[in-house]
Amino acid sequence: HTEDEISRSSHSNPGKNVVNGIKTNPASNSPKSSLPVPMGPPVYVDLAYIPNHCSGKNTDPEFFKRVRASYYVVSGNDAANGEPSRTVLDALLEGKSQWGENLQVTLIPTHDTEVTREWYQQTHEKQQELNIMVLASSSTVVMQDESFPACKIEF
Repeated sequence: HTEDEISRSSHSNPGKNVVNGIKTNPASNSPKSSLPVPMGPPVYVDLAYIPNHCSGKNTDPEFFKRVRASYYVVSGNDAANGEPSRTVLDALLEGKSQWGENLQVTLIPTHDTEVTREWYQQTHEKQQELNIMVLASSSTVVMQDESFPACKIEF
């Protein structure tokens, strides 16, 4: 489509099958739509909270390729709803493996869960290879002359 065609289609059918000038697939009801993720440089942050209590609904390897944090906070303590998700924890490994630089990353779980314990034990070698450190949920975080339990981080 030319820019004029997209513009006309969004004006004749406002909001229908067009998001930000890009045609969408109306048959797709999944939260991960068929919209292409725009290419761009990664975003570097000090601290990132993994969305949705580390549920696999909104976080995939692309998140970790694009959002490069020194610290990732993993919440979630609801195994029935898949929180935290083993798939998301594996996505961290996959995403970080594609960074091209071996920056130190610290994963801060807010709860001690079976999922995080198993993931830690089963992927420990890969974590070391990728320079990922996992704090125990009973760990203490020290920031700017203040220390507090890692599980008490709030936003």
